[in-house]
Amino acid sequence: MPAPPSLPAAPVRGDVAAALGTDASAGANPGSCTRRARSTTNRGNGLNGAGTAAFLELVAGRRGHFRLESGHHGGLWLDLDPLFVHTPRVAPLATALADALRQYGADAVCGPMLGGAFLAQLVAQALGVDFHFTERVAPPPDAGGLFRVRYRLPPALASRVRGKRLAIVDDVMSAGSALRGTHAELQAHGGVVVAAGALLVLGQTGADFFAVQGIPVEAFARDDYPLWLPDACPLCAAGVPLEDVTAAAE
Repeated sequence: MPAPPSLPAAPVRGDVAAALGTDASAGANPGSCTRRARSTTNRGNGLNGAGTAAFLELVAGRRGHFRLESGHHGGLWLDLDPLFVHTPRVAPLATALADALRQYGADAVCGPMLGGAFLAQLVAQALGVDFHFTERVAPPPDAGGLFRVRYRLPPALASRVRGKRLAIVDDVMSAGSALRGTHAELQAHGGVVVAAGALLVLGQTGADFFAVQGIPVEAFARDDYPLWLPDACPLCAAGVPLEDVTAAAE
């Protein structure tokens, strides 16, 4: 089977589903591709195509069939490594997110390594508050199910979050594996997560988790994103080869 074609740097439409050439509602988990997250407020470029296009200009992406960190399957992979290379281009996006998070009165901003931590540092600087980060802990090779990856605070930071109001951020949130792990780690050390944020929120799965926790989600841009459980994945059913994009990190 030929390799999936590369995505253009910036789709004509901001809709990621359109960039994929797929119907976001087909085969998706119920509610996973709803345009608006119930737990969110709309700020800045929040729900318009221009916001998504502006973000996608800073990253690379490709179509295919991918196992994501959460264990879900998806049809789009975004290579986020270039995102923070040119700070003047990403800084306005981070500032817009910081402005949306300001209302929650966080004492610090925490993000998962790598991209989430880079973003957290920019947002914390804009808000004039402390910066923290969590580190990814790969699951055992035989671990199954969803959300297997853990995130932990470095020992030197663990005692600093107790009793603090914290905003957690990541560059992109779809299922929300990294932010879920960061949320759990901060709670375990006595931190109080008051808001979550991302430059780009894809789909509904991650936002729905935080809605249940009563935690608002802010974003520079939002877009539809087809995300499937492994046993309900139409790409698996069609025999499309699966690429595990987390394998290198683990």
